[in-house]
Amino acid sequence: MIRVVLADDQALFRAGIRMVIDSQADLEVVGEASDGREAIDVVRQTRPDVVLMDIRMPVMDGLAATAELLADADAPRIVMLTTFDLDEAAARAIRQGASGFLLKDADPEFLLAAIRTVHAGSAVIAASATRDLFAQTAPAAPAPVPDAFGTLTEREREIFALAARGLSNAEIAAREYLSEATVKTHISRILTKLALRDRVQLVVFAFEHGLA
Repeated sequence: MIRVVLADDQALFRAGIRMVIDSQADLEVVGEASDGREAIDVVRQTRPDVVLMDIRMPVMDGLAATAELLADADAPRIVMLTTFDLDEAAARAIRQGASGFLLKDADPEFLLAAIRTVHAGSAVIAASATRDLFAQTAPAAPAPVPDAFGTLTEREREIFALAARGLSNAEIAAREYLSEATVKTHISRILTKLALRDRVQLVVFAFEHGLA
């Protein structure tokens, strides 16, 4: 069972999302919050797997709440909710460690798939939109490539390049004639070597260091 917390200041929106999520056998809403401060308290009480966090809320916004939660040792995956597809605030949250973003008018099926995707860690939510977001907000002058990148093997660099384009484990496996388990192992090693939290951080790393 994937445990989810909803944080949004619109009660009607939360009610609709809860109905969609709770209709699924493998998903469960374990808490709700109407502002960022309440979200922190609810998340720490319920220990969910995934948080859907609205960016703009009263008392404390989603950016500040996300930053505080991600400082916890056992932080959940956090997906930002936004009304804009090229939202600079969403890009900032992802740079802080959020695991992706969703438009608030996304189809219910896409929302459900996104929750499962971020929980599994096997792909990037809305890969093309995520790449567009970071292409739009990437620094004009890329940062120097860290020494850690030089520790990747040739095969790991190939996998890194494909993952940076947003390809899922299954897509990389088909393209490289590998098993999904092998791809998963390579991705895990890459994330460890580069000290990255998840695949979306890999995409950020690639754009910010001119490797995309």
